Amino acid sequence: MRGFDLYDATTITEAVDLLRNNSTKAVKVLGGGTDLVGGVMKDWVAGKGMPLPEVLIDLTTIKDMTAIKIDSGSVTIGAAATLTDVIENKDVAERFPILVQAATSVASPLIRNFGTLGGNINQRPRCWFFRGENFSCYKKGGDFCYAVTGDNRYHAIIGGELCYIVHPSDTATALLALNAKAKIAGVGGNRDVAFDSYFVGPREDVLRETVLKKDEFMTHVEIPNPASGTKFGWTKLKDRQVYDFAIVSVATAFTLDGSNWKDGRITLGGVSPVPYRAKVVEDALKGKDVKATIKQAAAQIRTVTRPMSLNGYKVDLAASLIERTILEALGG
Repeated sequence: MRGFDLYDATTITEAVDLLRNNSTKAVKVLGGGTDLVGGVMKDWVAGKGMPLPEVLIDLTTIKDMTAIKIDSGSVTIGAAATLTDVIENKDVAERFPILVQAATSVASPLIRNFGTLGGNINQRPRCWFFRGENFSCYKKGGDFCYAVTGDNRYHAIIGGELCYIVHPSDTATALLALNAKAKIAGVGGNRDVAFDSYFVGPREDVLRETVLKKDEFMTHVEIPNPASGTKFGWTKLKDRQVYDFAIVSVATAFTLDGSNWKDGRITLGGVSPVPYRAKVVEDALKGKDVKATIKQAAAQIRTVTRPMSLNGYKVDLAASLIERTILEALGG
């Protein structure tokens, strides 16, 4: 592994100052390090415009960023809170069960003890061509996507262009369904970005996955309280039922008017370069009896898919898992 300097920030302001003072170097902020250190840096995943870090700034030493704050209108979770912290918080479990389910489905208990919410949301793609040192793909500054002609069984069926990664974060899929927003700090100041706008697909910028600039980092995630009577659903299908990333996952949070769909969100993981909101399914359900129309509505996901040579099976899985997740949320 390449050598690096490590700084422990104690406040958000100090972390921003460290970013500013190291602006001429390859600098990254650090959460649990299970991906950045244990994956990207250890495996020398680098490319044009993507150098290995020379400086790391540890955010887990910032007390405010490890806290979970509950108020009457929302819950704010520090980006440096561990996944175990999220899972074991009773208020989070009561208000946002799908976030706890998603966090519980991540990796192993040991990794969840170290891995942070912010790290899980902002982790780099798990595409084996991106991670492979012998492949100079588009995301590493190259001029080819090896998934186009190679083994693409786990790649994107929606929204791929130039690059066909799938977003690896389970918690991001749940948080998009919960209408969360990210709080961001950086050299240029602070800002809030809704999860609807937080993720960046290859059509917009093939080298990035989020709106974060080089000198910015996520500080917190804020989730508004759900409306009374909200129904929640979470399903994750994995190749192996332990420690794996999603082939397809579905998160939903919705309200009813009687038996009819009133409002809500359906989001998918494992199918797109960004956590994907299935608005085409939501629109097909709006104002209609959910149980009577869910099969036809879920099938609408087929109208936005564009599978590759080896991953067409994901289209059937996505439609089936949407139907299953909604029905389970209804209690039957």
